[in-house]
Amino acid sequence: MSALRSARKTATRLSDGRELIYFDESAGAGRGTPDTRGLDPIQVSSELRRDPLTDEWIVVASHRQTRTYQPATAACPLCPTTSRDNLSEVPVPGYDVVVFENRFPSLTADAAGSHDDDPVFARRPGVGRCEVVCFSDDHDASFASLPPARARTIVDVWADRTAALSAVPGVEHVFPFENRGREIGVTLSHPHGQIYAYPFVAPRWARMLETAARHRERTGVNLFAEVLAAEQEAGLRVVARTEHWTAFVPAAARWPVELHLYPNRHVRDLTELDDAERDDFAVTYLDMLRRLDALYDAPLPYIAAWYQAPVRQHRNDAYLHLQLLSTKRAPDKLKFLAGSESAMGVFINDVVPEDMAARLRSG
Repeated sequence: MSALRSARKTATRLSDGRELIYFDESAGAGRGTPDTRGLDPIQVSSELRRDPLTDEWIVVASHRQTRTYQPATAACPLCPTTSRDNLSEVPVPGYDVVVFENRFPSLTADAAGSHDDDPVFARRPGVGRCEVVCFSDDHDASFASLPPARARTIVDVWADRTAALSAVPGVEHVFPFENRGREIGVTLSHPHGQIYAYPFVAPRWARMLETAARHRERTGVNLFAEVLAAEQEAGLRVVARTEHWTAFVPAAARWPVELHLYPNRHVRDLTELDDAERDDFAVTYLDMLRRLDALYDAPLPYIAAWYQAPVRQHRNDAYLHLQLLSTKRAPDKLKFLAGSESAMGVFINDVVPEDMAARLRSG
């Protein structure tokens, strides 16, 4: 059920042709206000190159070197447009939630380039779509500071965009996510997330789904459902369990702070969440973010990533869930990916998962 329960959806275009969509919790005025910046059409250089050693696609997007980097608040491109001197990506003086095509996309629908199936140097155009999701028009807000009603709207927006992008020709995997904090590498501090529509299934998710498929063939059981049930039964790492969601620190956590949120009912993607599950997620997730920010008495830098069924592959092996991770291992220390992690993919965690779960439960 991907329909919006309460938000009013209005689509328009920016001056360079990119799509902009307003999601208003009440009737939005002036949603047809034009973008007067007179932008030239974006010039995108995006190419996929296959690594023959790992069979993974790498995105090469050199135009992103010129993307906006940590601008002053007065020049934030995600704030609403308040005057002729502050023309932003959103040409209205206020909004609730807004989605638009990224001005510096890694993937785009009209990517040009050659399609070469050379066994060593395979390459393709970087076809796909990258969207920005602004959670609020308040530059100083964060997801954690939003009211439950706004978090609920955002869940609806994620579901709406999952349905829309899954229908785009060539898209195989829709990935909503949020990066928060300079320590993570965030270039714009305005509260926002992104959605990538990949023309392939992302490598980490593909590997997890292949493992799940083998498990199903061997046992007849969904692997993710089995992991959830085992964590619920063990209880040691469960941070919260509500009527519809369970939040836990995984037994084999890779990161100092790692939290997974699963719906208690098996659903494949965001569009399949019912109203009660969406309502409960909004409240539960805000509670988890509050607990995470209390860990070190400061806003926690994190990446929050939705794992949902690909458009066509392994749909019944997938189990929708959100993974949130942070590189912060102490109030004044970050975990950097060094030799073992970066070169070999073998993670070494300095924090015991059961200890982290206990701290979050008491937060």
